[in-house]
Amino acid sequence: MIKRTFLVFLFLSICISFFSFSPSSGNKADRKQKVVKTIIVDAGHGIMENGGHNGAKGSYSHEDEICLAVSKELVKKFKAEMPEIRIVESRPTEKLVSLHRRAEIANENKGDLFICIHVNAAVPTRRSELIGHKTVTSYVGKGKKKKKVTRSVPQYRTYTVPNPAKGTETYIWGSHKNEDKELAMRENAPMLQEDNFKNNYGDIDPNSPEFIALSLLKTKQYFKRSTTIAGFVQDEFAKVGRVDRDVRQRGVGIWVLQATAMPSILVETGYITNRSEEDYLNSKEGQQELAGCIIRAVNSYIAWLEKQQQPTETGNNSTGNRHDTRSVSAMLNAVEQKEKKAFR
Repeated sequence: MIKRTFLVFLFLSICISFFSFSPSSGNKADRKQKVVKTIIVDAGHGIMENGGHNGAKGSYSHEDEICLAVSKELVKKFKAEMPEIRIVESRPTEKLVSLHRRAEIANENKGDLFICIHVNAAVPTRRSELIGHKTVTSYVGKGKKKKKVTRSVPQYRTYTVPNPAKGTETYIWGSHKNEDKELAMRENAPMLQEDNFKNNYGDIDPNSPEFIALSLLKTKQYFKRSTTIAGFVQDEFAKVGRVDRDVRQRGVGIWVLQATAMPSILVETGYITNRSEEDYLNSKEGQQELAGCIIRAVNSYIAWLEKQQQPTETGNNSTGNRHDTRSVSAMLNAVEQKEKKAFR
């Protein structure tokens, strides 16, 4: 009897242990990705206090209108496809929000990724055409040797036509300005502190050499991550047939990329000065396609981040995408070479 009771108890214990550690019985929340918890979606420009538009102008629309429409589509898709991620809009309405405030919103909400939506513009192309000739009279020589000379001079008409530039490009903060972003990060030190900051780093004075070193490390990490997500975004645009104008660096003029203490990108979705592009940017289909490309890029970025955090990471995580070749190899190696020269 005792033996049988013992065997039953043993059997039940094994069953309980088996189902307790079974993957299907785990907490769903634990299985969700944790590398990106909050994303800031920033709709560029906006309506000013005087009612005027802010940004580029097309033949019938304005940049701020398109930025808000694409951002709303992006937010809608995020909430539908990635409900576990908290989405914060820095410009939820048509009204203009200052650049400083946008960065503050991103930092206050401890964003893990900052996505800024913009629309590009190109100056008109200047052209000229021959419209005829004009007879010009002049004199050469002096005194009795003075002669009348006539010559035919071509006459041109100068005019401008819309610039044919088209396509998408994604900006990141310039690597040569890392020291500026490091300074901005240290000035916003309280915003940088994570929930478990003390457990990870201990009590650190923001003005101490240790904290400055940590800021520099995070800055480099943000640059690599910004470059990677930007590459994924451009890859997705290229897949749907958009003209790929590449990942670009900007060292001045984009405050929201400089002052946000997180991986940050600014997406130029198309050219409002190109009529076919303007029609695409204003169409529901175009706005949904742009948002879909960004969502897929974020999914790839999250998968890449999770792979980076695996204990067995060997460093060889090539996926055949742009971030392995163009972004990381070319851009990061260039930065590393500059750093090596600086310390020689």
